[in-house]
Amino acid sequence: MKAHVLTFGETMGLFRAAEVGDLSDVDTARIATGGADSNVAIGLARLQVPAVWVGRVGADGLGRRVVRDLRGQGVDVHAVVDGAGPTGLMVKEKRTPHTTRVWFYRTESAGSRLRPDDIPPELVESAAHVHVTGITASISASGLETVRAVMRRARRASVPVSFDVNHRASLWRSGDPAPVYRELAAGCDIVFAGEDEASLLTGLACDRTEKLLEAIARLGPATVVLKRGSAGSLLYDGDRVLERPALSVPVVDTVGAGDAFVAGFLAGRLSGEAPSECLRLANGAGAFACMGAGDWESMARSDDLLLLNNVDPVVR
Repeated sequence: MKAHVLTFGETMGLFRAAEVGDLSDVDTARIATGGADSNVAIGLARLQVPAVWVGRVGADGLGRRVVRDLRGQGVDVHAVVDGAGPTGLMVKEKRTPHTTRVWFYRTESAGSRLRPDDIPPELVESAAHVHVTGITASISASGLETVRAVMRRARRASVPVSFDVNHRASLWRSGDPAPVYRELAAGCDIVFAGEDEASLLTGLACDRTEKLLEAIARLGPATVVLKRGSAGSLLYDGDRVLERPALSVPVVDTVGAGDAFVAGFLAGRLSGEAPSECLRLANGAGAFACMGAGDWESMARSDDLLLLNNVDPVVR
């Protein structure tokens, strides 16, 4: 496999509290990076799929950290250094052992200033696949126009496109995101959504699962994948609904699991696997990511997925 998967969007610096408690009481934090689009790129690279990420970073230490982390994970990075805006920041608080709260500081950030001409046309036209998210489309007017422009170019070049709704309510303090998400879903080949996101996209109740899938498919995508966390996943391709149960694993942190799921599914798809096998890989990658902290640090490599079937706690 030589052709790459192209992703683009904002990747931020991440401060993660090292202890359980309110941030007013916690003394230490770990510095890392994270972003939905780059998480997918890292997940793909770890599964031996060439991945390219494009984005804007500030002319600061966090921007250099973003570039270093992504390149260190085998992602081909095309970063625009923006001297007019800082690298965005997210802060994670572990308020209880089982709950995480996240705050984003991204107003006028470098990543939110992404624009269409930041994406080299040849990276789109030579790609095996393009992956976009609702976060990039929601973060700013120029972010949405970048998503639209890349999707148009991919369509002209007959490059398949996937869209992960990845709704963030904090990016929609006003206005209705549903028309934007429906527009993007109509122009892509694969849609990934959680149950609440599918409901937002269609206006249907979450408990009408097959109706949700069918309604999204009627917008235009050939394949709809429903991410349901511990309830497993579903796929609809116009002819059938396939279901895969979730794997039972000890959960440390679910942040990034959805991105790992997408990476697993796309890795299977690009390898020519059957839809049911793509779901199996996606579920495995998502489950593995839940077993460690961080946005991407616990994502699986190809050999790691075999450990999910291993009953022996020690591998020699």
